[in-house]
Amino acid sequence: MIKTKVQNIRHRLKMYRRSPLSLVLLLLVVLSTTITVTILLFIIGYILVKGIPNITADLFAWEYTSQNVSLTPAVINTLIIVVVALLTAVPLGIFSAVYLVEYARHGNKLIEIIRLTTETLAGIPSIIYGLFGLLFFVTALGWGFSLLAGAFTLAIMILPVIMRTTEEALKAVPNSYREGSFALGAGKLRTVFRIVLPSAMPGILSGIILGVGRIVGETAALLYTAGTVAEIPKNLLSSGRTLSVHMYVLASEGLYINQAYATAVVLLVVVMIINWISNMMAKKITKG
Repeated sequence: MIKTKVQNIRHRLKMYRRSPLSLVLLLLVVLSTTITVTILLFIIGYILVKGIPNITADLFAWEYTSQNVSLTPAVINTLIIVVVALLTAVPLGIFSAVYLVEYARHGNKLIEIIRLTTETLAGIPSIIYGLFGLLFFVTALGWGFSLLAGAFTLAIMILPVIMRTTEEALKAVPNSYREGSFALGAGKLRTVFRIVLPSAMPGILSGIILGVGRIVGETAALLYTAGTVAEIPKNLLSSGRTLSVHMYVLASEGLYINQAYATAVVLLVVVMIINWISNMMAKKITKG
């Protein structure tokens, strides 16, 4: 083992001597990775150092008051919006991607327009989605400032991400899988849902995880649609704030900065838990 490693190192050194540009590119890649990881660790460490000492039992009280500024209603509102937004966006995104990849004719100009539109929607600022949600869901449909209006707005926001990631995941499935299924007598629909989709599920779940991250961290769009009421909702048409909105409101008021840091820690933990659950699901589906 040691001799093999030494030989590999010598081989790389000879290669870099012959091509100095490769060594420069390697150093740039290593430097970029180091800077990125360092910044990420600094941000996480800063949040933990500032937030953990301020986590108290009062922050998890059932009702929000000016004394405890509880984040429990915000946690419940966040989970509700995540579930409703995913139930709306995931089926639409997956089925749209299945049509684009498996059923649409290649070279169709309409399909190219749809893909271009999807990529454009993915880059629109969240404040634009918030204004659209305010005009359409809140005003035109008469839902008012509600969790339902916020969830549907966020569903539209994450729909392009889920569509594009699902489309790329489906394209990555080898055509031999489809041909083998057809050779065994399976139809198109059965092949898609029993062979192609399970094989592409890890890539699909990665898109869903990205969507969840955007939902949990969104603030601007929810300020115009879901509102900032710090109460546990009675129904989906009730107004409520999520964890990110709760943190923003506490910080903007300037009276509860320590509690805002504590909320940031809880938000970080919630995102990590959701990502862990999603990764576990992806591994189980892949093994199955």
